[in-house]
Amino acid sequence: MIYLELFISFFQIGLFSFGGGYAALPLIEQQIIDNRGWMTAQQFIDVLTISEMTPGSIAINAATFVGNQVGGIFGGIVATIGVTLPSIMIVLTLAYIYFKYRNIKMVQGVIMGLRPAVVALIASAGLTILLAAFFGESSGIQISNLNWISVALFSLGLFLITKYKLSPIQVMLTTGVLGVLIYSIV
Repeated sequence: MIYLELFISFFQIGLFSFGGGYAALPLIEQQIIDNRGWMTAQQFIDVLTISEMTPGSIAINAATFVGNQVGGIFGGIVATIGVTLPSIMIVLTLAYIYFKYRNIKMVQGVIMGLRPAVVALIASAGLTILLAAFFGESSGIQISNLNWISVALFSLGLFLITKYKLSPIQVMLTTGVLGVLIYSIV
């Protein structure tokens, strides 16, 4: 039964994840934390961290990690198939339609109309992760609950990306090593 639940949950995520892996994050969060209760918000953030550090799409990696956590190796396989199958079907259909009708003004209007919605989905996921990283899972948004180390590491990462154009891998390695050093002292 758990395998069917994993497949259906991640099939739904894959079916409605327009805009890529980051746009899927609110859907994944809703399914695994709110609807199914398979993980806590902190565990979800840990999965996202690992998913971001490993090669591949964050949505596929998250599906694999969550599936493995919930149903073992076979659960990881089922969740991964569930999240990718809708994309395969939709992309094949849309590619055919797009290349056949791409010059029609209505098709261009749909594409232009979806862009802001995708940005909103990504921003929503980013805000959820940011608040959990800065204030913890259930401590509330108060200055007294602010994790200043997380804020400093976030600021450093943002600075390194924008000022020095470091790759995400370099930024993750740098902040990861600093996190180990800082948290081993504190």
